[in-house]
Amino acid sequence: MTSLPGDLEARAGELRAHREPYVAATVVQATRPTSAKPGDAALVLADGTVVGFVGGECAAASVQVQALAVLQTAEPVLLRITPTPTSEPEQPGTVTVHNPCLSGGTLEIFLEPAIPPPLVVVHGEAPIARALADVAARAGYAVSPWTSSPPPDATAVIVASHGRDETDVLVAAVRAGVPYVGLVASPRRGAAVLDSLGLSEGERARIHTPAGLDIGARTPGEVAVSILAELVSLRPRPAPSAAPAGAPPGTVAVDPVCGMAVAAVDSSLHADVEGRRWWFCGSGCRDAFVADPGAFTTRSAAR
Repeated sequence: MTSLPGDLEARAGELRAHREPYVAATVVQATRPTSAKPGDAALVLADGTVVGFVGGECAAASVQVQALAVLQTAEPVLLRITPTPTSEPEQPGTVTVHNPCLSGGTLEIFLEPAIPPPLVVVHGEAPIARALADVAARAGYAVSPWTSSPPPDATAVIVASHGRDETDVLVAAVRAGVPYVGLVASPRRGAAVLDSLGLSEGERARIHTPAGLDIGARTPGEVAVSILAELVSLRPRPAPSAAPAGAPPGTVAVDPVCGMAVAAVDSSLHADVEGRRWWFCGSGCRDAFVADPGAFTTRSAAR
C-alpha cells in the first residue's frame, strides 16, 4: 500500500479496523499549471467522500468517479487527467480522462484500492474448526468466531462444532443471507440436522453439508482445504460494466455545463432544479447552471 501522510494513514487505519473499503489516491506527476503537486494524497470512501487533497474540485471530481470504479474492480489504476482530448492509445492499468475545466495542467494520480478481505465466521473449537481458521487466514481471509449473529459482510459461516449449538447458528446464517453456509458433518447426520431446522426447501438448499468439495479429505487440515476450495469455487465473479470509464452502473452522470463524467452520489456537488437532481464537476458549473438552467438542459438532452 502506498505510504500516506500521517493524518490520512490514521484515517485509513480506522477504515481498515471497521472493514470499510477505500481508495488511496496519490499524485505522482503534475505538469503546471496545477494546484496539486507530487505527493499530495487523498482517500476516497465508498460513498464517494474525498478526504485529503489531490487537486482542485474539478480534478477531485475525476478522481472521485474513477476511484468508485476502482472499488468495483479492486484493481489499481494510474489516472491521467488532461485539459485536452488525447488520441494516444490507453495503456493497460491506466485511464485517461479529458477534464475541460482544468486550468491547463496535467495530473497523474495513482488510485490504489483497499478492500477488506472476505470474512469467514467459524463456529466450533474442534480440530477441523481450528484448522479451517488457520488455513483461511493463511489464504488471506479474515476469520472470526461466531458470536450472537453473523456480521453483515460475512462471506461464509461454517459450523464445525460437532453438534454443539449448531441449529441456531445455521438458521441465523441462512436467514441473514450469508452467501455460504456450511455444516461439517457426515451425509447422514447432515441430513438429520437439516430436517430439524424447520427451514423452507429454498433455505435448506443453501446449507452445504457435508461442507467442502469431495477431494477424499481425511485429516482436519485436508477437510479445511476442501471447505476453502468450495468457497473459492463459488466466489462470485465481477460482472463487466457498461458505464463510462469502467465505473459501476448507476453512479455516473454528466455535468450539463461542461459535459464531464461525474459521480452521481450524495457526496458529489449537485443541485435540485425543477424536481430533478443535476450533478457537477465544480461550483463554477453548478452556479452557471442554477443561474440559467434553460441554457443547458437542451444541450444536455441532445447528448
